[in-house]
Amino acid sequence: MTTTRTALGLMSGTSLDGIDVALIETDGESVVRRAAGPLSGMTFPYAADVRRRLVEAIAHARHVSGPGQRPGLLAVVERELTELNAAAVSAFLRKSGRDRAGIDVIGYHGQTVLHRPEAGYTVQLGDGALLAELTQRPVVFDMRSADMAAGGQGAPLVPAYHRALLAQRAERPLAVLNIGGVANVTYIGANDDLVAFDTGPGNALIDDWMLRHTGQPCDVDGGTAARGTPDPRVVTFYCDHEFFRRPPPKSLDRDAFFADLVGGMGLEDGAATLTAFTAEAVARAERLLPAPPRLWIVSGGGRRNATLMGMIAARVSGQVIRAEAAGLDGESLEAEAWAYLAVRSLEGLPLTYPGTTGVPAPMTGGRHMRPPAGLAA
Repeated sequence: MTTTRTALGLMSGTSLDGIDVALIETDGESVVRRAAGPLSGMTFPYAADVRRRLVEAIAHARHVSGPGQRPGLLAVVERELTELNAAAVSAFLRKSGRDRAGIDVIGYHGQTVLHRPEAGYTVQLGDGALLAELTQRPVVFDMRSADMAAGGQGAPLVPAYHRALLAQRAERPLAVLNIGGVANVTYIGANDDLVAFDTGPGNALIDDWMLRHTGQPCDVDGGTAARGTPDPRVVTFYCDHEFFRRPPPKSLDRDAFFADLVGGMGLEDGAATLTAFTAEAVARAERLLPAPPRLWIVSGGGRRNATLMGMIAARVSGQVIRAEAAGLDGESLEAEAWAYLAVRSLEGLPLTYPGTTGVPAPMTGGRHMRPPAGLAA
């Protein structure tokens, strides 16, 4: 029999925007609820200098040739990020008036700087042992590696949580589309069958374009793209990439695509073209699903981009709504998922499935770290 635990999730996505913290109560199966209290989630944005070092770390990570490697800058940034996550935990507990002793486990994603499923490894910067020491709580981390070692893509991992959250929704089939730096979809069929994969770029190309040309980290509300005109020839050229011809399951590195093709455009047209590329990638993903979803529930930062949401709605067959319209928290959904997956890991339950990552059989994963003796509250 499983035990209901209070779990805290820490998520830092490929948008490189900060740390999301979320607290839930779950048994790792069907019982999922936000923890009682005035505050169940928070976001701690990265400072500009942290984001700059992360961009450097991503460039540095291209030289990593195997799992577990943290050469030079990566080791320095990993410690800094782990300390930032520990500070986020402390701030969340303080602001929510909670005692750390009431947290049974922390699910720690870390910051992805490299994802190479074709080579069988992935790099998330985050020291689980150090986080356990700093927070004085048990930590589950490194939840992708076991899947990849078994031949899976290592991503996406959130589909099991999506299915648990939406068990009572009558619409079937439905899709949950998370738009972070990379976008991924979870398809939930009539019999709760799961299909999941990365659809293509999410916000990454748009954000990089805006940062390069305006110094701003994103296209707020899609306003810049709304003033531009997409170039359909460039969108088509992007979509000729072999990734879109591959059947799922499949996953993508944040920097698999570059904005070179829009380099000669003006600010608005470039933003519009990159936004249209993200939307068209979602439309092409729909063709790979077992059936067209009746409902698309969109989470992640991309849900705030009205231009992107409109472009997606114009290209897919079902209704497109923001996560909040489905009663979900679109900001903290992935942090909640990491809390949920941590409990599943403790219970030895599957985190990934053949239909979500291509792993041969449902399998669990994650490494478990406890605080050094004498530190745990």
